[in-house]
Amino acid sequence: MEQLPPITDDDAMSRPPAHLHPVEIACDESGSDGENLVNGNTDVFTHASVGLDRTAAEQGLDETFDRVRSPASSALTEYKANVLLRPKHRRALIWLLGPSGPLLGGAHVHVVDKRHFLLATTTALLTDTDEETADLVLAAHHAGPETYGTERWRDFLAAANDLLRARTRPDAPDPVEAFGRSVERLHAVGPADAAGPAARLTERLLPTRERADRIRLHLAQDPGDWPVLDPLFPALLHTIGHWSTGGRRVTVVHDRQNTLTPERIGHVAAATGGALAEVQLVEARQDPRIGLADFLAGTTRKIASDLLQGVEDPELTDLLRPYTDSPAGSPASWRWSGSRPG
Repeated sequence: MEQLPPITDDDAMSRPPAHLHPVEIACDESGSDGENLVNGNTDVFTHASVGLDRTAAEQGLDETFDRVRSPASSALTEYKANVLLRPKHRRALIWLLGPSGPLLGGAHVHVVDKRHFLLATTTALLTDTDEETADLVLAAHHAGPETYGTERWRDFLAAANDLLRARTRPDAPDPVEAFGRSVERLHAVGPADAAGPAARLTERLLPTRERADRIRLHLAQDPGDWPVLDPLFPALLHTIGHWSTGGRRVTVVHDRQNTLTPERIGHVAAATGGALAEVQLVEARQDPRIGLADFLAGTTRKIASDLLQGVEDPELTDLLRPYTDSPAGSPASWRWSGSRPG
């Protein structure tokens, strides 16, 4: 297990009361494609956290294995969520998520529609935002494919993705020029609903060449501790915010991955205002809580992705609602109803 140094008083100006013991959570994610938010393998990113103790988590995993008739043991096996998504194991999944399972009341999952996150981030960086911006972005996200056509809208999002990547391919066209052309192509369509949200957002993005140039130059010179398009950073902030309610500090036990460098953990710590106590990176099979987090993240991602494609599973959707509450209007907020764009 790799244990990063505890956060010190130099890392934040304030912290919750010292007499409160940190709450320890174990986390895993599903659907990560890094900064590739348009042409990756998945359209949804999820980050799950489990606050159970190790004994309860191990018992929950063993019961899950028993229900899928697996000889595996939580102490020996890293078991992936796709097993629970098989039709023959549906009853086991319903048990795991439901009131009789181990997770309800002790777990949380943050759900990110990648294209919505991209559109919100692009708008925030290139335009002057106001209290109506979040609602406009969400409405434009849903209306964009119908307003401009699926392919033209996808090309616009791909250009936005290239504009905000920390590093571009050497053979790629100039990302600022490509983004500007993509916005102009949307504007040239002249949609029937010129007052609709997609058209209004396009109008906001038209005069942004100067800002786009500055952002591209800044990314080339100093990409920073964390790429602006990597959804793991805001997901960690959301997760820590969820578990620090009431003033508790949070210790995060996370599945080991290369993106969680000490520098990036320090960036998270600074952004949480002292709520993060420390981060421990472990191999997934070493902690049964990470096994449960993997189940929750993976199953939620698949069910959410199906919903984006117009395939809804009302029973599983209802079971997931208690785990996925997100602040309304946040760039990566998720709504189990009305989540399908277009």
